[in-house]
Amino acid sequence: MIQTATEEAKLPVLVIDNEPSILAYVRAALERAGYNVVTTESGVDALALLASKAFLGVVSDMRIPGGVDGSDVHAWISGHYPEMASRVVFITGDIANEETVATLRKTGAPCVEKPFRVQQLVEVVQKTLGKAHE
Repeated sequence: MIQTATEEAKLPVLVIDNEPSILAYVRAALERAGYNVVTTESGVDALALLASKAFLGVVSDMRIPGGVDGSDVHAWISGHYPEMASRVVFITGDIANEETVATLRKTGAPCVEKPFRVQQLVEVVQKTLGKAHE
């Protein structure tokens, strides 16, 4: 689905994290920066959302219980919407984990380490997805 730059800028950012407090924190930070935001606590639900509507990009925790984690979401995006694979930002508190390091190397996706400051997250999202247009 091809969209104009103006239409694309109005698309929501999908935020995936199984911790409700982090979802609320990231949502508030991105909305204050001008982005529309859709959230989910489940990787499985994230794939259903990605299959059913267009998104500007994805901010995803690496570790999501339930069988579909951040790496799986990125792989699905790469297979179904390759043009969006470069618009994924990972967030994780587990940066030293070998699996996490391997995923980051393989995908080339930027990663923001938890705990993070709002400005740090917003800067990485803006660099990866472009600034929000109000």
